[in-house]
Amino acid sequence: MIAEFGHFALILGLVLALLQATLPLYGLYTGIISLQRSARSSAFLQAFCLSVSFLCLTIAFLQNDFTLDYVARQSNSLLPYYYKISAVWGGHEGSLLLWVLVLSWWSAAVAFFSQHLPRDMIARVLAIMGWVSVALIAFVILTSNPFNYLLPDFPIDGADLNPLLQDIGLIIHPPMLYMGYVGFTVPFAFAIAGLIQGRLDSAWARWSRPWALAAWCFLSVGIALGSWWAYYELGWGGWWFWDPVENASFMPWLAGTALLHSLAVSEKRGVFKAWTVMLAIIAFALSLLGTFLVRSGVLTSVHAFASDPKRGMFVLGILTIVIGASLLLFALRADKLNSESRYAWLSRESFLLVNNLLLITATTVVLLGTLFPLIADAFNLGKISVGAPYFNALFVPITLVLLAFLGVGSLVNWKRHQVASFMPLWKVAGLSVILGIVLPLFIFGDAPIRVVLSLSLCAWVVLSMMRDMYLKAKTAKQGMGAGLLRLSRSYYGMQLAHLGLVITVVGVTLTSYYSVEKDVRLGMNDRVQIANYQFEWQGVREYKGANFEAIQAKIEVFKDNQPLEFLYPEKRLYVVQNRSMTEAAIDSGLFRDLYVAIGEPLENNQWAVRVYYKPFVRWLWLGALVMAFGGMVAMSDRRYRLKKVSVNQPNNAQELSQ
Repeated sequence: MIAEFGHFALILGLVLALLQATLPLYGLYTGIISLQRSARSSAFLQAFCLSVSFLCLTIAFLQNDFTLDYVARQSNSLLPYYYKISAVWGGHEGSLLLWVLVLSWWSAAVAFFSQHLPRDMIARVLAIMGWVSVALIAFVILTSNPFNYLLPDFPIDGADLNPLLQDIGLIIHPPMLYMGYVGFTVPFAFAIAGLIQGRLDSAWARWSRPWALAAWCFLSVGIALGSWWAYYELGWGGWWFWDPVENASFMPWLAGTALLHSLAVSEKRGVFKAWTVMLAIIAFALSLLGTFLVRSGVLTSVHAFASDPKRGMFVLGILTIVIGASLLLFALRADKLNSESRYAWLSRESFLLVNNLLLITATTVVLLGTLFPLIADAFNLGKISVGAPYFNALFVPITLVLLAFLGVGSLVNWKRHQVASFMPLWKVAGLSVILGIVLPLFIFGDAPIRVVLSLSLCAWVVLSMMRDMYLKAKTAKQGMGAGLLRLSRSYYGMQLAHLGLVITVVGVTLTSYYSVEKDVRLGMNDRVQIANYQFEWQGVREYKGANFEAIQAKIEVFKDNQPLEFLYPEKRLYVVQNRSMTEAAIDSGLFRDLYVAIGEPLENNQWAVRVYYKPFVRWLWLGALVMAFGGMVAMSDRRYRLKKVSVNQPNNAQELSQ
């Protein structure tokens, strides 16, 4: 009964999405205000119905309802309840239901938090989001319905959740990632609504920017959680290996970052309108492309959900229609995208343009590396693999150039800047180089040229930020302390996001160049040394978990021959699927991780053991969290907390000025 109720709620959600997509547009065409206002109520009701549908599926998992095909394939009666909940989105059908649920939540959020917007604008935005919901809910119902039955022949027990997904990280990571992925639908809808209405002014950019920031923050945290999961769960100590599905989430993040900067320029100066609209389309299109890659079966990945080409073609059809219709509208409305002001070649606008070009170049590099093997296979050019060497060779230099521009970008004035004012920066540049050399020598006793270059650029960004804050606070008549308080939240959010990027780059640089790995054979009381740490094997024990059997090793860690910590890596056998998994043991710290994973037993009671010393690896995820926090601070800026405007006169000058 629960399953039927969930299925009915899903179908009702499709009906409400169709009403949300059509009635407001008809109301705009006929001038019927009540139909325009129906967009909000339709969005709320659609979110409610899809929430009920998702809750029903969750209850089916908790009740071990193996009459449902999806539950039988993704769960098992021995599975702990918290993994039964995460199993709801652990497979293709449930992940798509989560996709449309999150989209409905974004629509409801827009309807709730946009009371200040002109009625005609919000009607168009919600209608566009309604059409996206119609397409994707139809995709779920027609090709990926999680409520399909196995009657009358259904299994007594389920096939169990993939052991890779039986982890706390996978409880949090997919919902957070989807909140970011799907969130870029909102700036896309604002861009298309602005094109349709011919309203692409500073107010439009100000309305769009908080939503782009929110999606970017969620996606930043989601990507960081995925990296963290890969680091400790896969057992090889890596935090990013340019997997195609990792790239599928990284590309919208890069395009979204460019979109945020372009929106800032459009809001402040009324320029880059065409560029901003195009970036909104690109970010959303890349989100749909990621959905296609993960669910079409065209690639192999530990993250991929499905291998059904028919489903992939459905998503590809949606992607084609969205991109084609958006670009056609963009071409028809090109005359509405003229800049409202001009700027010199040496200005903040120019630096932000360079920033955008670098980010889009980086996005293109990742896109080509991800799709080229698929293109080569489609044209019978053979199986071609594009791995880390390609991405590192092209992506890393772009990142370093981006840091170079980032350090000076916030110091440059809008519209026009004087070259002479750059002269004092030679002191900042000189100190940055000194720090780039001294820091690795002091910490590690070695300073390769690539490390020096990367750390020098990171120091350049941080010192430039500090100088900029000092100069801005110094100009305040109230004094330094009061001057810092006068700076806007948007400014502090920007600086925090840039600082987060620097922290991540420092972590990537230091852990890439100074990590140490050893594969050894260890028996009772054998030791291996890495850096100034010693690892001593002290035997194994067996135990049983809820749905697995485990062999747990005990390893004592010494620092300079003084006892420090015990680590307990495991080998698990998940009995239902008869799959073996490695559970690494990690002693984590702000400045280093000690990482141990065990392999197979060897002769003479010895075991294969892999030991890592990974300095500054935590800075990778710390930087992502700081970036996301910076985005939230910027989003809380008071200029985004607008007063409610009249909805009876949606096109008057008063609304455009707010």
